[in-house]
Amino acid sequence: MAELTTLARPYARAAFEYARDAQALDRWSTMLATVVTVVQQPTVAKLLDSPSLTAEEKGRKLAEICGSEVDEKMGNFLQYLAINDRLELLPNVQTLFELLKANHEKTLDVDVTTAFELTEEQQSKLLASLKAKLQREINLQTAIDKSLIGGAVVRAGDLTIDGSVRGRLAKLAETMNV
Repeated sequence: MAELTTLARPYARAAFEYARDAQALDRWSTMLATVVTVVQQPTVAKLLDSPSLTAEEKGRKLAEICGSEVDEKMGNFLQYLAINDRLELLPNVQTLFELLKANHEKTLDVDVTTAFELTEEQQSKLLASLKAKLQREINLQTAIDKSLIGGAVVRAGDLTIDGSVRGRLAKLAETMNV
């Protein structure tokens, strides 16, 4: 997986830089999401794996399948990926593109899992605290997992803060077993 991310990085960066310069980050984000959804369809994946099609034909077919959902520049990008035999990197390219976009826009998606539903007041305090700590606009997603017993687990990019009772008990058990 790390190897695919390494291979996808220059393509994601090129797509991001073009979209940023063209002031079309949201449009490219939408187009990449569409293309990734399309390539993950079994019939399309089978078509793109077909040895009877040339690389150029694969890129052209993919753009045709997406139709009006992709513009000419995205079609050219798909062609370039196809010619370099890199269409399988599209999900990784999209993920990296979204990270670059979020970093550029100073936003961060944060997932908070709690044992019980957070009140509006708790959510707003948590949001304010995360904004101050991470110095970004926060898109807060909440979920409930009763197995946490209490507390919360916060995931923001690479950062994970496990303040759950289950996490603390696991840590305690680990130190007692050493």
